[in-house]
Amino acid sequence: MASTITSGTLTVKLTESVSLNGSDMGATNTLTVAAINEVSQRIVTLDAGNVRALFEFGTVVAPGKFISANVKYLRITNKDDTNGVSLNLESASSNCWVVVLAGQSFLLSASTGGIEADDDTTIAAPTLQDITKISAHSANVIDLDCYIALT
Repeated sequence: MASTITSGTLTVKLTESVSLNGSDMGATNTLTVAAINEVSQRIVTLDAGNVRALFEFGTVVAPGKFISANVKYLRITNKDDTNGVSLNLESASSNCWVVVLAGQSFLLSASTGGIEADDDTTIAAPTLQDITKISAHSANVIDLDCYIALT
């Protein structure tokens, strides 16, 4: 059976709006990603004090697991109005914690390949290589809006 789904172009617009001393200092930036044929969006409720996996990546599809080379855009938005959330970006050899404050979003995108951090061996500090999992932790019960687009 052949798929009847026609791929589309994802358009992401980021707009900053601020006026300083009567001058518009805002900006709008647009990202377009062609050939998107899979999107997953869900609201995830975190229990207080527990770590919960949001996304896993690899070379095969499984429940909650995506083919990393196909991931072109990922967004996690903290829907809480007060509390922050800690996101853990894990690889086979390292991890990195990122705090997303109330109402803010965390974004990853890739125009080619999948979601991978730069593995620049000239940097002396530990670097995150291929992301295998993104988990979240909060001391409070909060909701996250999780969105991923793939080719």
